[in-house]
This record gives sequence, structure tokens and C-alpha cells, in this order.
Amino acid sequence: MTRLKEKFLNEITPEMMKKFEYSSIMEVPKIEKIVVNMGIGDAVQNSKVLDSAVEELQAITGQKPMVTKAKKSIATFRLREGMPIGAKVTLRGERMYEFFDKLVNVSLPRVRDFRGISNKAFDGRGNYTLGVKEQLIFPEIDYDKVSKTRGMDIVIVTTANTDEEARELLTQFGMPFQK
Repeated sequence: MTRLKEKFLNEITPEMMKKFEYSSIMEVPKIEKIVVNMGIGDAVQNSKVLDSAVEELQAITGQKPMVTKAKKSIATFRLREGMPIGAKVTLRGERMYEFFDKLVNVSLPRVRDFRGISNKAFDGRGNYTLGVKEQLIFPEIDYDKVSKTRGMDIVIVTTANTDEEARELLTQFGMPFQK
């Protein structure tokens, strides 16, 4: 069992039960999944860009990404329906906890001028979205092999009903929110 899962079961769950006065242990919100999405607009002109992005995403998450395709054709972007334009990974279970641990304790502190992440990125249903400007903050990415810096979206989906519950859950896990 991963370190964060043990922490969740032994420390976070009892504390959340006390704070929000849940009657059952099953009411305590938990992290359901983490979705890492990388949109690659350059893939329209050069398909090799997509391959390198997929490799980087696989190195970061430890899971093979799914290539996302365009839903509609947009002439101004020279985009046809069905063209590959991105990659995404949905992490659950052990890999999810390992990725979250790495994100919070290793990657986010490596961001330049890091003062914490925004409190306002909750969606009203207890999910948190985080944008990363460059993939170089992850230790698996070799700086010399990167052709172009690419950003990614990281969505943390929780079972929390409110943003307050989700914020408390993520804070307990060690997410560095701004003060």
C-alpha cells in the first residue's frame, strides 16, 4: 500500500469525520481519479511531435496514454475530424496515489517562483484542476531530450460534494495551497 493511501486511511479519514461530522466512514470524500491531459496543437503539422509527447506522458504517469482525436473539423486550424491532437491518461488506485505523491512532494516544489497553487480552481462539485506550464518539473523528464516544452492539465476528481470538503481533503494530503 502506498504511503498516501495509508495516510488517508489512518490519519485523514478520522480527522475529516471529526471536522465535517460524518455519520459513516463511507461519507468521507476520497480521491477517485486523476486525469492528466496534454493538448498538442502542433500534431496537426507534424505527427512526430505527438509521439514524443506520448512518451513523455508515459514516463511521467507510468501508464500508456490514450491519443485523443479532434471531434470537429476546423478549417482555420487546418484540422480534420479524427486527427490526433492530444493525449490523456486516467490514473486510479495505486498509480494515482503514487502520481499524486510525486506531484505534491517533488514536482510542484520544482516550479520556478512557486508560492502555492490557487484556491480558486475548484469546479463547484469538489474537483480540482491544475495547469502545469512545462513538463520539465517532473523528475522523469530528461532536459536534454525535450524538443519543446509543453504544458498539461491535471484534474483531480474527488467524491466530495462541496469545494470546502475537497479543499480540506487535498490540504490534508499535503497540497500546497496559497495562503
